[in-house]
Parts: sequence; C-alpha cells; structure tokens
Amino acid sequence: MESGLSSPQPTQSDPLEAFPQRSLEAGDIAVLVLYFLFVLAVGLWSTVKTKRDTVKGYFLAGGDMMWWPVGASLFASNIGSGHFVGLAGSGAAAGISVAAYEFNGIFSVLILAWIFLPIYIAGQVTTMPEYLRKRFGGNRIPILLAVLYLFIYIFTKISVDMYAGAIFIQQSLQLDLYLAIVGLLVITALYTIAGGLAAVIYTDALQTVIMLIGALTLMGYSFAAVGGLEGLMDKYFLALATNRTENSSCGLPREDAFHIFRDPLTSDLPWPGILFGMSMPSLWYWCTDQVIVQRSLAARNLSHAKGGSLMAAYLKVLPLFMMVFPGMVSRVLFPDQVACADPEICQRVCGNPSGCSDIAYPKLVLELLPTGLRGLMIAVMVAALMSSLTSIFNSASTIFTMDLWNHIRPQASEKELMIVGRLFVLLLVLVSILWIPVIQASQGGQLFIYIQSISSYLQPPVAVVFIVGCFWQRSNEKGAFAGLILGLLLGLVRLILDFIYTQPQCHQPDERPSVVKDVHYLYFSMILSAVTLITMSTVSWLTEPPSKEMLSRLTWFTRHDPKVQQAQAPALPPPGPPVGPAEASGSVQLEAGVLARPHGDRTRKQSRVVRAMLWLCGVDGQGQAEPPSTAGPVIASLEENPLVRTLLDINLILCVSCGIFLWGYFA
Repeated sequence: MESGLSSPQPTQSDPLEAFPQRSLEAGDIAVLVLYFLFVLAVGLWSTVKTKRDTVKGYFLAGGDMMWWPVGASLFASNIGSGHFVGLAGSGAAAGISVAAYEFNGIFSVLILAWIFLPIYIAGQVTTMPEYLRKRFGGNRIPILLAVLYLFIYIFTKISVDMYAGAIFIQQSLQLDLYLAIVGLLVITALYTIAGGLAAVIYTDALQTVIMLIGALTLMGYSFAAVGGLEGLMDKYFLALATNRTENSSCGLPREDAFHIFRDPLTSDLPWPGILFGMSMPSLWYWCTDQVIVQRSLAARNLSHAKGGSLMAAYLKVLPLFMMVFPGMVSRVLFPDQVACADPEICQRVCGNPSGCSDIAYPKLVLELLPTGLRGLMIAVMVAALMSSLTSIFNSASTIFTMDLWNHIRPQASEKELMIVGRLFVLLLVLVSILWIPVIQASQGGQLFIYIQSISSYLQPPVAVVFIVGCFWQRSNEKGAFAGLILGLLLGLVRLILDFIYTQPQCHQPDERPSVVKDVHYLYFSMILSAVTLITMSTVSWLTEPPSKEMLSRLTWFTRHDPKVQQAQAPALPPPGPPVGPAEASGSVQLEAGVLARPHGDRTRKQSRVVRAMLWLCGVDGQGQAEPPSTAGPVIASLEENPLVRTLLDINLILCVSCGIFLWGYFA
C-alpha cells in the first residue's frame, strides 16, 4: 500500500475493500500473547499484594496509591478504544477541531485536584452520590444520581468502547466477534472482581505504557509517510476520493480543517460552544464522575492526588498527535476508502452509507506497520478497551454497592458488601455481552454518534448541581432537586428529538425542525446549564437555608472547619451491638456454610471450589465478622508538605501555560 505516498494505489483484490484479507503473522500473534500474559500477571500480582478484604481496600485500593499509577490510571480510564477510532475518524472527516475536547480535559483534571478534591476529602466521601447526600440531605438526589450514573455507564461508555473495540478486533484478527469480546471480558472481569480498584489501577498503569509506546510508534510511521506536519497540511486538502461526483461539495475536506476555533453559526464545532458549552460536560467528566474521582481518592494523600492529575494533564496533550493527526494522514494515504463520499460506495467499503472515516485508524495499523508492530498496535487497542471497561466495572459496582445496596440494606456487613460489589461486576459483564447484537445491528455506527451526544444532554445539569453545591452555601436540597429534574427533562426532550430527526446525509436536504437543526448541541449544553443554575438558585432562595451540618467541611469555604458530628450520613448505619469472638466466628462459619451447603458439608472443611470462590471474593473462611460497614475515611487530612506543595503549584502554572499555548497555536 505504500507504493506512492501522494496517492497510494488501491489493493489489487477489490479496490474498495476496506481491509483486504490480512491475517496476522506469527510475530504479531506472539506479541499479542505476551501482552495478555503480562497484563494477567500484573493483575494477579496486584490482587495478591493488596488488602482487598475490606470495603476501603477493595473500592479505594486501601487509599495508598502513589501519584504515578493514579496519573496513568486517570489517562487510561479516559482513553478508550472509542478514542482511537473516534478521534482519528473525526480528524479524517473534519480536521483537528475534535482535539478541543482533549485540550479542555487538561484544565478540568487540574480543577479536580486543586479545587474539588479538597472538598471531597474534607467531607470524607467515597462516591459522588454520597457527597450530595451529605451536602443536601435526603435520599432522592443521591438515588436519582446513582441510577443516572449507572445508566450513563452502561448505555454510553460500555457500549461505545465495545463498539470501537469490536470494529478493530473484527477487522484485524478476523475473529468471531462473540468469541473475541467474551474472551476479553473474561480476562478483565477476572482481575477486576478479584483485585478491586488496586488491580485496576496497576493494570491501567501498564496499559498506559503500552498505549503510549504503540501510538507514538504509529504516529512516527504515519508522519514519515506524508512528509511530516508540513506535508500533511499540503496533502490533506488534496485527499479526495476518485469516485466522488465532481459538482457536489460532498467529501471535500473542510477549509478550516487545521483550526480549532470555527465559525460560530455554520461550522461543525462553533467556537463559543467549544469555550463555554464544552466546559460543562468536561467538568462533569473530570470533576464529578465516579470513574475519575475514585482514582484520585485512592491516592496516598492530597499531594499524590495532585501529582496524578498533573501527569494525566500532561498526557492529555498527546491525543492530538497520537490520534487526530494520524487519522488525517490515513485520509491522505487511502482517500478512496476513508474519504468516500458516495453513499453506495461507502456502503460497499465499510457498510456505513454516511461515511467511512471510522476506519481511518484501523486502516493505518493494518496497512502501514510491519509485522510485530501490527501485533503491538492491536495490543494497544485491546489495552484501551480493557482499561476503560475495568474502570467502568469497578466504579459502577462501587456506586451500586455503596449508594443503592447500602440504602436497601442498611445493616449489610462488610463481607456482604464485598460479595455484592463483585457480583455486580459479573452482572455488568453479562450486560456487556448482551450488548454485542445491538452493536452489530447498528454496524452503521450512527447510533454511537447519538450516544455520544447523550452526554451533552444529561451531564450539564449534574455538573451545575455539584458546582453550586460546592461554592454557594445558601443552595439547598429543594433547589438542587428542582434544577436537576428540570435540566434532565429538557435534555431528555432534546435527546428524543435527535433520535427522531436524524442528521441527513450530505446530498439530502435538511428538513429537521429548527430547534434541532439550528441549535448546536454545544449551545444546547450552555442553555441547559443556565436553566439548571437559574432554577436551582431561585428555589434555594425561596426555601429555608441548609443546616450547619450540611455545610461543615462540605463546601470550598468550610473545608477547613473543625470536625464536628460523626453521624452525618443517614444512609450509613450505626454499628450494631458488639459481637463476641464466639458469635463472630459463628456468623462467618454461617456465611461460609451457606456457600458450601450444596456439598452437604457444614464443617470447617470446605470444598476447593468454595475456597476458590471465597478467595476470589476476598473473603477467607476465618476471622472476625465486622459490624455493618462503611468505607473508612479516604485521605485523612488536607495537610501537605510546604516544599512539595510549592513544587506542585509551579508545575500547575507550567501545565496551564502549556495548555493555553496549545489552544492559541491551533485555534
């Protein structure tokens, strides 16, 4: 395929086939097998090494993580296989504007560590719904939020990553989709269930290293193929499919392809929307999403959490170079497939009449790289998929266990919570497998463009409630609930309209109602945020102010208050009566016995299967039974070593300057 770099010749078999049959060679398969063994080894090592038989140990990695695994895990949880396929595809189709999402993340992840984390630490919370329960009181907001988070995880995150990973696995390994994904899920579930957050964070750190090595290698190959950034800037605008109709504008590269800031009315990503509308979903994701915050709370202390956020922020500079530019290179090298404009031809190339830009990244991997490196890049894609899925599995099971199960069964013991958390991961794995047929049915990929916009319609109201709760002491439960409900209802209405009136293809007239056609989703995000803010403020003013307990150590201005009451969270139960050693061992034997009963053996000798099951759940048959459990304080205090703090602050200024420079340079 590398015959002539200006316009490579299509392959001989079928000029329009996206991926001419390329079976992986022995070298590639060896690299993949090594990769899987390595990941399993790290997962099992961290499982054995960490204390995973307590709620804090399992869900918060014992609160003992150094800054570098935290930073690597933040990055790996964020960059899923959807990023590789989606960012490169958007780059091929529309240029670099999509990198704005990544640049926004640089600032949001720093805001998390310097502004939101101190509040979460002072309030000693484990989950985001728990913070709202402490801050506003009542149960309706936390439960609504717990359900909403689980909905967003299952319907957007898991499905988008599975879809992108599936495209890649299917094209590159020529494997049966069910077999490939079930295999992957079994491996990920194994160490997520056994090792909890610690195993997830350590394997994420390994996946980050693999992703960076692989993606930077491919970036080098792709820039070499077009003659560097200058070559790309010249050739991108000439990358047209030979089969497009001459007189239509379909399939032409955008004139503003190398600018992030674009026309506020006619462009695909208007600049006011990027500056203001994108910030709300970005703050939701980086500052109030369980997946991200849970990693930061697992850090050893506030300084380590800040160090992790700085590392993630520096790494967020890379996706533009690792994914977006290579996507544009792919269009230059394979214009007939990646830049196809005619719906019938696109349908032949990749089965999606509205365009084939999504194959940009897989195409580069399979066509440009030599044996061995191809295997490495497929390992990278699998790493991206696995790290995102494990993060979602772990965080979703934390929310379910700590917020929903604890509410249903306030007297649940620590062991019960551990087992429920692990069973919920299993349930999520099953749900993911059931998603595969839906993913195959929507092979057009259009479904996933809408699913991504779900986030712009459902996240801003939640972000506003958190921000106002953290910074305005007068806000109360009634205001927060009213703002949240109104915002979510408005978002839902727009979401349904988007599903009914789909975006027309390039050559079709646009007959959608103007509320869908003319209000860009980023502008809608701004409207939604404003409506939620006004509602929340008005209702809060008109109703009684929150009590002192709901403010102490739970807002930015009260985070240094002296610790007062311990019984803050109604959902977490009072400890039961003291249990004597005899009763304790009896109750544990009972639990073990319940599990062992099918074998008809109620003595201490349990069958090996049961012992293995108990070990997997972090429950050994002996030991003291705890009273009903809560996750203990996460990071104990906000104090930092003055020297370390100064170092971190200098780095913060450097990182923010770097972010502003990138915005300015590419805007």
